[in-house]
Amino acid sequence: MNSRPIDEDKLRSFSGTVWGYKQGEMVSLMIQIGDRLGIYKALYNAGPVTAGELAAKTQLKERWLFEWLRGQAAARILEYHGEDRFELSPEGAMVLSDEENSLSFAAGAFSGGTPPETVDKIVDAFRTGVGLSYEDLGPNAAHRTERMLGPWTKQEFVPRIIPALEGVKGKLESGAVAADVGCGGGIALTAMAGAYPNSEFHGYDPSSHAITRCQQKVDEQGLDNVKLFVAGGESLPADPTYDFLITFDCIHDMTRPGEVISAIRRSLKNDGTWLIKDIRSYPDFEENLRNPFLAMFYGFSVSACMSSALSEPGGAGLGTLGFNPSVARQMVTEAGFSSFTEHDFDDPSNLYYEAKP
Repeated sequence: MNSRPIDEDKLRSFSGTVWGYKQGEMVSLMIQIGDRLGIYKALYNAGPVTAGELAAKTQLKERWLFEWLRGQAAARILEYHGEDRFELSPEGAMVLSDEENSLSFAAGAFSGGTPPETVDKIVDAFRTGVGLSYEDLGPNAAHRTERMLGPWTKQEFVPRIIPALEGVKGKLESGAVAADVGCGGGIALTAMAGAYPNSEFHGYDPSSHAITRCQQKVDEQGLDNVKLFVAGGESLPADPTYDFLITFDCIHDMTRPGEVISAIRRSLKNDGTWLIKDIRSYPDFEENLRNPFLAMFYGFSVSACMSSALSEPGGAGLGTLGFNPSVARQMVTEAGFSSFTEHDFDDPSNLYYEAKP
């Protein structure tokens, strides 16, 4: 039993903090429902509406919408205008409705959730030390990651980031061979393949669910310059093959990142470029504490990123915040790269590193 005297004010404050997270869980579920049912899209530019008006527009049941609308107003997500009329603000629409055009879109991060059976396996991992791979996490993990990271990649990668890399755009326009290691659902891969039809693109991911999702995108877009492999970065060609290679938010997920980085070095041509995108973090925990979303990142790490990085005995276990600039520079340099340049493209969650042999 704790021998320190109980401060009643601190007790109330701490209890409020904990229950606030439970409220957040419930609000997250309501956001997921609103996104899945297209309610936020129906509210886009609709002005103040009643549950009845929204029901007529969405073909959903009024009573259910009424309870959902009031809950969203209580969460300060919808504006309340009195007389049971609710409105999604223009700013709210950018965050919750406009997936195609808004860099602030966030509703995709609420897709799915963590099934109880996965929670059971994570609990077990605390005892065994061995986590779950993205293959173990199933198709929803690939879908949620795609929707969470997709807006920035779709809108910024080809038009802004590639042109900022020395010589890369010209090579891709003329005809190059490029690879996306840890390609996931293929947002970056298909964006490149569509923009640069003269080049050939290879996608690698150890998750069959991710490759299936990526293949769907390739087929939907009619791309004939993409080849996909259910394989990790360790399976890259042993000889210099690629002019351009990317790893987006995945090095920290790998059980053997050092081996993958060495494989990338071997497979990259001497005048090639490797673009690394990884979570914006710092070596010092106290510095990271300034990030208001740090607890969320550690939640991602335990439930997915670190879990994946420990999904084999002896895994590196870097985790979501483990591939910070200091670690990245050291590992890339040790693998034989002679050039390492940090880029900040104003991505709120990620930093970018350009490495050359």
